[in-house]
Amino acid sequence: MSKGKPVENDGNDLIEESVMTKRRKIEHIEICLQENVQCNRTTLLEDVGFVHKALPEIDKDAIDLTTNFIGLHAGAPLVIAAMTGGHPDTTAINKRLAEAAEEMKIPIGVGSQRAGIENPDLIESFRVVRDAAPNVPIIANIGATHVDVAADAVEMIDADILAIHLNPLQEAIQPEGDCNSMGVVDNIALIVESVDVPVMVKETGAGISSEVAMALEAAGVSAIDIGGVGGTSWAAVEYYRALRENDSIKAQLGLTFWDWGIPTALSLILVTDVTKLDVVATGGIRSGVDIAKTLALGATAAGMAYPFLEPAVNGTTQDVIAEIELHLEGLRTAMYLTGCEKVEDLAAIPLTITGELREHLESLDLDYLKIAKGQ
Repeated sequence: MSKGKPVENDGNDLIEESVMTKRRKIEHIEICLQENVQCNRTTLLEDVGFVHKALPEIDKDAIDLTTNFIGLHAGAPLVIAAMTGGHPDTTAINKRLAEAAEEMKIPIGVGSQRAGIENPDLIESFRVVRDAAPNVPIIANIGATHVDVAADAVEMIDADILAIHLNPLQEAIQPEGDCNSMGVVDNIALIVESVDVPVMVKETGAGISSEVAMALEAAGVSAIDIGGVGGTSWAAVEYYRALRENDSIKAQLGLTFWDWGIPTALSLILVTDVTKLDVVATGGIRSGVDIAKTLALGATAAGMAYPFLEPAVNGTTQDVIAEIELHLEGLRTAMYLTGCEKVEDLAAIPLTITGELREHLESLDLDYLKIAKGQ
């Protein structure tokens, strides 16, 4: 799409787009819960190791998980990453997620707000997040083509941060995908100028490279959510949607590109190596130890979506809270066993880097020893 193109369209086209967007939202949830859509490749966080400290010399109960999240206070360095919204059935899901975020005092993002922009009847499926979580950082979510409505997306949910999602892989596999990426960097710069909240750019499962990170920093964004390989594969999700649409070419593309992208640990290192931006590590984060490893590699926070989806859809707010507590207790234990009293202490402790991650770093002429020493 061209730079700054508004989302308005011919009336009939707009109605058709709204219906398609709404249907896609619920299909994504169904597929994620019913099918195996996880990457076959890993995050490579397994190649990052801590040096155990047998004499921690700290009180585990006194460990402080509070953190500065893109200039905002958060109770822990964990984000409920963008998942859904845009269908009436997603309102209750987002409400449970938001209630859990409020209880645990952690940031939460919403899914792409395109559906709410196209159809005001669907705004409540997004607005419920702010209503249920009035005291935590809320992250709005739009595509880079939605320049003219960026401020509206922020206002829709009284957001503290605006995320711009990048999903070229998903669009390439999606039966109705839009693969015209001309002018995206310029659009991002325009969005940064048009809103009065920090802007974060997020990938959706294929990772961010050094080159892209530098371009985003130059465009004026405040943060990057790397969205690396190792968790949910959106090529896989779109593979199943293509099967439903009897689109054999798109389905084959989904299989071919199922594991495409940059593993989360590698992407995190690539981004923190070349920018001074806040970085959120998402993509296959599945434990408190994973969270601790991303923080040790320089992330501001880690984000999770898939682990919270099933309890949010089929359970209660308390089920979501229990899942969050599990991961935060894992983080707290990892901090205790490495002698870290505060979240920021993790960035200074020694690490080991081995295996495939080390090989990738060496092939890119990056000093893994410097990274391991927290320099």
